[in-house]
Amino acid sequence: MTVWQSLVGQQPTIDLLSRIAQNPAGIAQSWLICGPPGSGRSNMARAFAAALECPDHGCGECNTCRHVLANTHPDVTVLATDKVTIGIDAVRGLIDTSEQMPSTAPWRIIIIEDVDRMLERTTNVLLKEIEEPAEHTIWLLCAPSAQDVLPTIRSRTRVINLAVPSNQAVAAFLTETVGADPHTAKRAARLAEGHIGIAKLYATDEQVMSDRDTLIVGVLNLAKASDAVLLADQLIGDAKSQAEAEVNRQVQREQESFRRINGLGDKERVPAKIRGAYNAIGKKEEVRRRATRRSRDVLDRALNSIASVYRDVSVLQNNAEQSVGLINVENRTAIANMASGMTREAAIARMDQITVARKRLAGNGNPLLVFEALFCALLP
Repeated sequence: MTVWQSLVGQQPTIDLLSRIAQNPAGIAQSWLICGPPGSGRSNMARAFAAALECPDHGCGECNTCRHVLANTHPDVTVLATDKVTIGIDAVRGLIDTSEQMPSTAPWRIIIIEDVDRMLERTTNVLLKEIEEPAEHTIWLLCAPSAQDVLPTIRSRTRVINLAVPSNQAVAAFLTETVGADPHTAKRAARLAEGHIGIAKLYATDEQVMSDRDTLIVGVLNLAKASDAVLLADQLIGDAKSQAEAEVNRQVQREQESFRRINGLGDKERVPAKIRGAYNAIGKKEEVRRRATRRSRDVLDRALNSIASVYRDVSVLQNNAEQSVGLINVENRTAIANMASGMTREAAIARMDQITVARKRLAGNGNPLLVFEALFCALLP
C-alpha cells in the first residue's frame, strides 16, 4: 500500500507528483494544491510530502511514511485551523520553522491547509518565504481554488488542480476501505457529490444519513411558515447532536493515541507529569468550542443537501436527467412535482437564497434565525 492509496479519482495528479518525488532535481519549492471540499487536497499534500521524504519515494510502509501521514514527522509541519482565519502569529512561527535544517529527512516541508483563510496582512508575511524559500524547504499550500488566494501567492507557486472524483470511484473506495455494501456505497457516493469525507460519513453513520433524509423530505413538504420554523428547529437540534457525537469520537481517538504514544494501557493511570496534557484533550471548554465549530460544518453540509433539491429541480426543468442524473433519486416523484409547479426563475431564486444563508452563517449569524429565514424563503 503506497502513500497514494487513499486518494480517490486523482490518478493523473498522482502520476505527476510520484514522478517528481522519484526525481526531485529542480523541484518547485512552493506549491498550491487546489480542489473542491472533499477532493482530498490536504491528503494529497501529505502524500506528496511522504513521497518526498521516504527513501522509497512513498512506499507507505516505512516509519517515514507512517509518521508523515500521521502528522508526527519532525521535518513535516502541518498548519490546520478550525477558526475562521489563520492567525499571523501562527504563520510567523511557520516561517521560523522553515529556516531550520531538516533533522532526519531530505526536506523541511511546511503544509498549510485552507490558505484561503488568511487575511491579506497575514499573506504578506508569508509572501517572501514563498517567493524565496530556504534551499532545503518546500511549501505545500492548500485551497479550494487558485482564485481563493491572492494573485501574489498564485504567481509564486506551482498550481495543482484536483478533479472531483466520480461516483463510481468514491463508491469503490467506500467498499474497499470501510466495507460498505455496494448499495450503501453507491448511495453515499451519489449524495456526497464527490466529497470523500462526507461519503465516508454517510456510509458508516446511519443516523447522519437518516438526518439528511429527514431534511430533504422536510424541504419538499414545506407549505407554510410553521413548517419552516419547525424544520429549522429540528435541523439545529440534529446538527448539535451530530457535532457532539463527532467531537466525542475524535476526543476518544486522541486520548487513545496519547496513551499509545506514551506506552500506557487502556486502564493504566496517567503519570502526573503528563496528566495535564492528557486532560487538556478532553477539557470541557475545548470540547464545547470544537462542537460549536463542528456544528457549523454540519449546517454547511445541510445547505449543500438543500441546494441539491433545487439542482435536481433545475435538471428536470431542463430535461437533463439522462445526461447528468439526479442526486436525490429516492425523492424523484416529489422533486418532479416541485419542478412542474415552479418556474426556472423561481428555482434559481431559491438557490440564491441558499447562498444568502451561507453568507449569513459565515458572518456568525444566529443559526436558528438563518434557517428559519431560509425555509420561509423556500415556501411555495
